[in-house]
Amino acid sequence: MQLLHVVLVSAVAIFQTPSLNARATRSDPLLVRAVVDGDTIDVAAMGRVRLLGIDAPEIGRGFDTSAPFAREARDRLSAMILHRWVRLEQEGAAFDAYDRRLAYVMTEDGTFVNAALVREGLARVSARAPLSRLPELQRAESEAQAFRRGMWGAAPQIPTASYTGRSKARRSPTSRSKIPSTGRRSARKKKP
Repeated sequence: MQLLHVVLVSAVAIFQTPSLNARATRSDPLLVRAVVDGDTIDVAAMGRVRLLGIDAPEIGRGFDTSAPFAREARDRLSAMILHRWVRLEQEGAAFDAYDRRLAYVMTEDGTFVNAALVREGLARVSARAPLSRLPELQRAESEAQAFRRGMWGAAPQIPTASYTGRSKARRSPTSRSKIPSTGRRSARKKKP
């Protein structure tokens, strides 16, 4: 009797749970026009697309400094798909809070781009809802951690100093007044 009850409950659970694969829909081939950062692209006829289930380090804007591996993630994503045809596979919510379409990205040769970035240690898994490809993304992240790839072990490329903050040393007001003002910048003399 208990066996019948277990079988009956299992059958009801199977029929009431929608298949994860049934929810995913794949697009026709689309051209990638631009790579915004390590997890956002611009696709013809779709606009901005955020790679579903992953999070790449953020690229600094303006005076903000980029996070370690942000440029590497963007450059790798560009090398994989910029100006190439991809297919988008959507599952769950169609858009994120920033009105970007959410999707897995597949190249024409079948490469799962989201997992490739995670496997190389250039992004991490950030799924907030159950996804059909979540186990694949988690295996890719475990592999990156085990082999200490990218953000999981290698030293990041140190960005060159393009902006330096205000010096802590202060000039005295009298030292500024001693500098003659010509109304234009003077050219420095080159050393022989």
